[in-house]
Amino acid sequence: MNRCWLFTLVALFALAACGTVPSTTESPPTVTVPLLPMNTPPPTATAILPPTQDITSKIIHPGLPLLVGRGELFSTSGACAICHTGLVDETGVDASIDTNWRSTMMANAARDPYFLASVRGEVLANPELGPIIEDKCSTCHMPMARFTAYADGGEGKMFEDGFTDPGNALHTLAMDGNSCTVCHQIRETNLGLESSYSGGFVIDTELRSPNRLIFGPHTIDDDPARIMQNVSGFRPEQGLHLSESELCATCHTLYTPYVDATGNIAGEFPEQTPYFEWFYSDYRRTQTCQDCHMPEAEGGVTVSNLSQVLRSPFSKHVFVGGNAYIIQVLKEFGEELMVTASSEQFEATKELTIEQLGSRTATITFDEVRLSGSRIIADVVIEVLTGHKFPTGFPSRRAWIHFVVHDSDGEVIFESGAVNPDGSIAGNDNDVEPGEYEQHYLAIVQPEQVQIYEAIIVDTEYRLTTTLLRAKGYVKDNRLLPSGFEKAAPYEDIAVHGMAREDEDFQGGGDEIQYIADVGSSEGPFVVTVEILYQSIGYRWAENFRLGNGSEIERFLDYYNAIPNLPVVVARAMVSVGE
Repeated sequence: MNRCWLFTLVALFALAACGTVPSTTESPPTVTVPLLPMNTPPPTATAILPPTQDITSKIIHPGLPLLVGRGELFSTSGACAICHTGLVDETGVDASIDTNWRSTMMANAARDPYFLASVRGEVLANPELGPIIEDKCSTCHMPMARFTAYADGGEGKMFEDGFTDPGNALHTLAMDGNSCTVCHQIRETNLGLESSYSGGFVIDTELRSPNRLIFGPHTIDDDPARIMQNVSGFRPEQGLHLSESELCATCHTLYTPYVDATGNIAGEFPEQTPYFEWFYSDYRRTQTCQDCHMPEAEGGVTVSNLSQVLRSPFSKHVFVGGNAYIIQVLKEFGEELMVTASSEQFEATKELTIEQLGSRTATITFDEVRLSGSRIIADVVIEVLTGHKFPTGFPSRRAWIHFVVHDSDGEVIFESGAVNPDGSIAGNDNDVEPGEYEQHYLAIVQPEQVQIYEAIIVDTEYRLTTTLLRAKGYVKDNRLLPSGFEKAAPYEDIAVHGMAREDEDFQGGGDEIQYIADVGSSEGPFVVTVEILYQSIGYRWAENFRLGNGSEIERFLDYYNAIPNLPVVVARAMVSVGE
């Protein structure tokens, strides 16, 4: 009797969902679908290091309830959470899907103020392409709303009376970001093929509730399957493709159109390609995206609070990445942004992000450090632990080497790559002048030189730009390559550009660089410190917003001015020389 009452109560909150079809944008050349990688632990890495950024929150936001809404195609997270909360692993640690998900960038894809400012900036720079831009960007940031509109013969519209308007009929679906019934309805039909990229995933549009299919990595018995079907309108089926990198590739392999000087579309630009970077690395047959970004729980987990069956392996829905800065923004301005996660949950996600960056991203060591006359000569070695380029994804991200020499009195006598209070890098030409950039170095011999691993893009006139719709290609791309990546191979969309092409020490798996510091008449012993620093939003990418207008841009700049854009420490090494 009690169980029947519970199922009835759950049913009152359940929402129906349907499906959609992929967008029809032209895609890059076909890549052969790889073999399913084995599930292995990540490589050994350095100890966890704290971030440079240290901000104490003054506002505690409790988090709003998960969104509850329904549409012909999707259900929101609030419906799924009824049965998929209150979960723990075998050690007693919370493994609830809703608790882990709601403070991630996936959950907040539609609320991310940097994303919204970027889209507004692109529309302002290319007003005639506004509808194309908004449709393309909403495909993966507001997928439920966009594909609902698409199935009705429309397109994704974000601004004015579009999805971001609370009065829009699809606003609730839009604000739920990358929600449960998006990823778990994706079919394996075209995964790994060119038609799947740039948001071209396939969701069935023919089946209707209660016979719609929703996929998970585990098998499910008939009785619990019928309960879920009756309660939610979804019939669960096993779908092993949810554990494959090709699923993630549908949104994280993104090509955007670009325009020439006359404003006409002239081609497509590989805006982000981590799937291809992974595909051509050693990680293709050892680890998937999910292995690192959805780490497994300790032992089994009951994936529903109505079940007693332990499922293992169970991938935690933490979606840990590298964007600690925006997570901090969401935490500090959670009430204004109307987020569903609490300040405490955002803090936990930020700590996971910092742990990921500081323990499973890269190491830095000294191969040799020696004092030769008045010069310290240090050979520095970076080893990359990621299965794709580092940094990867959206091209605003950058990492660099901070190299410092202190004398016996603790005074700095040589420093390359220092961070200014405004988040810019001392000595970086691009942070000073938007038309210049810092080259890739074989050796650093002056403090004003700095080794930055980054993507610098240019338009059709070969002028530097941070406007994606003007981006024809890369004039510099020396982002660190994953192990096994063949630098000389002709993979144009993921190729190395600039001086790094000629650097024999810059290869798949890392980089080696020499530092030569003149210490003059200073007395030793000298302490030499080297570290890798990382920002998810490079200074120039934020600073160029000041040239535009629009409420989304103004709001982001308010947040950016309030929260210092200081880097996270990825790795560090220290040695004493000249004793």
